[in-house]
Amino acid sequence: MPADLWFESLHRPGAEVVDRGNRLAGGLRRLGLESGDVVAVLLRNHPVFADVVFACRTAGTYYCPINWHFTAEEVRYLLEDSNARVLITQADLLPAVLAVVPADVVVLTVDGINDDAIEYEPWLAAQAPYDGPRVAPRGHLAYTSGTTGRPKGVLRQPVPLDQLDDQQTRLRSLVSQAIGIVPGCRALMSAPLYHSAPSVFVQNALQMAERLVLAPRFDAEQVLALVEKHCIDVLYLVPIMYVRLLKLAPEVRARYDLSSIRFVASTGSPCSPEVKRAMLDWFGPVIHETYASSEAGMITVATPHDAATRPGTAGRAVDEGSIRIIDESGRPCAAGEVGLIYVRQPAYPDFTYLNNDAARQAIDIDGRVTLGDMGYLDADGYLFICDRASDMVISGGVNIYPAEIEHELVRYPGVADCVVFGVPDDEYGERLHGVVQPVADTTLEPEAVVEWLRGRLSGFKVPRTIEIVAQLPRDETGKLAKRRLRDQHWAGRQRRV
Repeated sequence: MPADLWFESLHRPGAEVVDRGNRLAGGLRRLGLESGDVVAVLLRNHPVFADVVFACRTAGTYYCPINWHFTAEEVRYLLEDSNARVLITQADLLPAVLAVVPADVVVLTVDGINDDAIEYEPWLAAQAPYDGPRVAPRGHLAYTSGTTGRPKGVLRQPVPLDQLDDQQTRLRSLVSQAIGIVPGCRALMSAPLYHSAPSVFVQNALQMAERLVLAPRFDAEQVLALVEKHCIDVLYLVPIMYVRLLKLAPEVRARYDLSSIRFVASTGSPCSPEVKRAMLDWFGPVIHETYASSEAGMITVATPHDAATRPGTAGRAVDEGSIRIIDESGRPCAAGEVGLIYVRQPAYPDFTYLNNDAARQAIDIDGRVTLGDMGYLDADGYLFICDRASDMVISGGVNIYPAEIEHELVRYPGVADCVVFGVPDDEYGERLHGVVQPVADTTLEPEAVVEWLRGRLSGFKVPRTIEIVAQLPRDETGKLAKRRLRDQHWAGRQRRV
């Protein structure tokens, strides 16, 4: 039986969740959507996401989540590039984007009425369940910006029906090891569902968990309360969430019973060894880190034992996954030698970039793909990630990877988020510059931040300058727009990156 869904005061039994998904699938079919068509979703974390997940599996349509923080122009690009046929959005979000919605897109609104759209709940109640042919299930059409250019839609090939059972068996093995979801678990998701990894987590939890608790947003203390209330055994967190949890006062941490937790799944960015060690000391041996991407899927798992014995590792390849490190000349690197990371996970069908297959071919070597990440394998095959190739800073001939510095900087009291990158320097070629977003109603002094870092990093890794900003910019996929910040400093210069 699929998972019961809990969202604030709402509780939907698994049978009702499936019925709503079948009705949405039937409604999409009657709107003219066929297998392979796209439904765009512009929602905050909302129970309707569950309807969409089941409908797309049944009707063979893709769903394209759109970051609800996006500008109208960013929304327009995704709607047009994905060739979405339907847009499901919350009524209060529609006015800001209505002018850019193509005329042939059917708009369904949740949590309110809009004269330019169809109200979702009455429309859904009037739909008969899907009665079309069995088709290959589809899922998330993720958009990723990679290192340059406009976002690209990661379009995964459908699995032929006669191969589906075998593929699902392989995928469930991977899912159990990488993100901890197994039949009968109780799962919690508090990260935004417009991101790829949270979407994958929820897709699998809806199919296999006994209960899926969806939080409207991440709130550190609320996460602890939900774990205790629902006896959660598997949850998804990213490193910035660890940092915010660790900043809770000791008496707040001690208030909640977390003994039900069996598995914490972490993806998105490498976690600093110090932060992971602090989380392991608090939560126990349950923190697992996965190296993954929208394109390649989940490649590695670093277990709690790995974190203790090989601090900083992203783990080893899972099941049939493979990793190869390639140098600038295209040759395999020796153990311990940093190069570009190329990976493959056969549990997933192949993909292309929507409307841009040339970009897909450009990142491929012998069936493995790279997202521009730099790293190395140790002698036992454990992966260590340094940074993106485009983010590496060369200062005075020394290679510096900003990710390591960001891991420390985000731990400074009052820092909500941060980025570090290279800016021009007449003597060294580049020097390190940090940009910090403080926690609301917090004042930070750049000199104090720099001095604090000096006690934790080698001198050459400490940014010479720190800039404080109210809000860090983000790109079209919701990630921090490091390149946009860096470009302001390199304008008009002959540059390396």
